[in-house]
Amino acid sequence: MERVLLDQVIQTDYGQLDLSWGEDGVFDGNFERSYQGQVNGLVGAANPQGVHVNLARRSGGSPVRIVLLDAPPGSDDGQWEDIVEVSITLPEGHEMMWSTWANENTGPVDLPPGSYRLRVSAKGRDEGHAGEFAEVSVDDYLLQFWPAPWRLDAIGRTGSEDARYWHQSVGNRR
Repeated sequence: MERVLLDQVIQTDYGQLDLSWGEDGVFDGNFERSYQGQVNGLVGAANPQGVHVNLARRSGGSPVRIVLLDAPPGSDDGQWEDIVEVSITLPEGHEMMWSTWANENTGPVDLPPGSYRLRVSAKGRDEGHAGEFAEVSVDDYLLQFWPAPWRLDAIGRTGSEDARYWHQSVGNRR
């Protein structure tokens, strides 16, 4: 079963989308804090206060769909160019919020406390980077949560040059 937690175009700046549950923000420009011990450079889950998702567009709107699943997702049949998985734990008594750079845009994510695996799938990252100020959406993201014990992050697929760049520049910290 799939429960939709968010499905909208997120207006962001500097490509920053954070999912947080702490009092402090997740990403403050220090990649080490969010990506320490990880191989991927797209989804930083090392900060115990939340997750940093690195979108391809510098500014503008990107469609983001966040869903909660009962079990791991199946094959995507190749429809997503880039796929990364990380593990998170949303502590009891905390609520998840999404936010963009400097909390310009924010909202709730109705995820119950627990231990989860998060798969972030993206398409159009190269177009998003090239059209970072485009009037229309050019990149697209799917974030899928499901209950799971903690595991190291993993790169499932790298199909865009933009993702390759970020994996090499920000990832490789393990």
